[in-house]
Amino acid sequence: MTQLPMLDPDQLESLDLTSPAVHAEWDLTAVWRRLRAEQPLYRHPPRGDTPGFWVVTRHADAATVLRDQRFTSTQGNVLETLLVGGDSATGKMLAVTDGPRHTEVRRLIAGALTQEVLDRLEQRITEQVRQLVRRVVEQQHCDFGDDVAAQVPLATICDLLAVPEEDRAYVHRLGSSSVSSHVPAHTTTDAWSSKNEILAYFIELTEQRRHAPGDDLVSILANARVKGRRLSTDVVVFNCYSLILGGDETTRLAMTGAVLALTENPAQWRALRNGEVSVDTAVEEVLRWTTPSRHLGRLATEPVAIGGGRIGEDQIVTAWLSSANFDEREFDRPERFLLDRAPNRHLTFAYGPHFCVGARLGRIQLAATLTALRDLVAEIEVTGSPRRVYSNFLGGTCNLPVMLKAG
Repeated sequence: MTQLPMLDPDQLESLDLTSPAVHAEWDLTAVWRRLRAEQPLYRHPPRGDTPGFWVVTRHADAATVLRDQRFTSTQGNVLETLLVGGDSATGKMLAVTDGPRHTEVRRLIAGALTQEVLDRLEQRITEQVRQLVRRVVEQQHCDFGDDVAAQVPLATICDLLAVPEEDRAYVHRLGSSSVSSHVPAHTTTDAWSSKNEILAYFIELTEQRRHAPGDDLVSILANARVKGRRLSTDVVVFNCYSLILGGDETTRLAMTGAVLALTENPAQWRALRNGEVSVDTAVEEVLRWTTPSRHLGRLATEPVAIGGGRIGEDQIVTAWLSSANFDEREFDRPERFLLDRAPNRHLTFAYGPHFCVGARLGRIQLAATLTALRDLVAEIEVTGSPRRVYSNFLGGTCNLPVMLKAG
């Protein structure tokens, strides 16, 4: 699937899944295949001061972890927070809140994404993507990750939040560096610094919208009342941050990964260009193939039998979507990129109560990208080395030098 060196599954005991470099510099396909076949519930050993945790790799088991109420997200939903004992956003940010509170906040956010809003955004996204693709076709040489993919999701989420135009590059830089990096030297301290800066930015924006509200999502959250009480500033700010993370870098990685996959699978590129596969079906295969969020984590609230083993109470369990989306038990020929794949029950947007609230927006952006490539581009040639993101949570191609020739 990639040009990365394949990690030998016999090296499993020395494998550190918390290492960003492992995911950026190695192909774990053989490791995931071995675990699915032989140890679908694998106990990842402690590393230094980092505690051990459970690794779930099969599709059905991952879906169970994501939907079963015996696994909670309130102590964190990724390794970074689970391994240090909790998340400061618990009970405030949708992704790390369960039960009635989760339902209340989710209803507010989902309610803001009306069909009218989505239709307006879809038109804007379609026009923006076609404009960007036309521009890079005229230039011929570009970095698809920077020149196209980085521009679209940021603009979409910032439109929803009504972030001023002059602040958007700043928000993008902080958002992407708070959970991942395009360089290996990026440290945990750098990530926390970026997170604190972006939270401070949204605190100020929330206060502005409380005094001068508009029809944007920040204004809706800042002035909403649940059971007669206004949402706290923390709740508003953490959910704005969550939307930036969930809707920006992940979509960029999927869009860039789609272009790389099309160049690596010329028959599929021809099928798309010739109209032999639908864009909607192609979008789902891109989502499965790229799987930008590599894992999601939970804490067991009671002992649970799963994957032929048993997870104890208060133990960390991680569902690896990058394995589950390639499970032979769920997908026919999972290691092939097939744009007409159906059914395609990938877990890229998670599953159960925490299914991604922005899934529709992600699909709109990918559909616009594939449609613009189909309509405006005849040939795609990779002209330099793709660069992958450094993170144990996010994964995929962040930079892709290409030459696009007009159709």
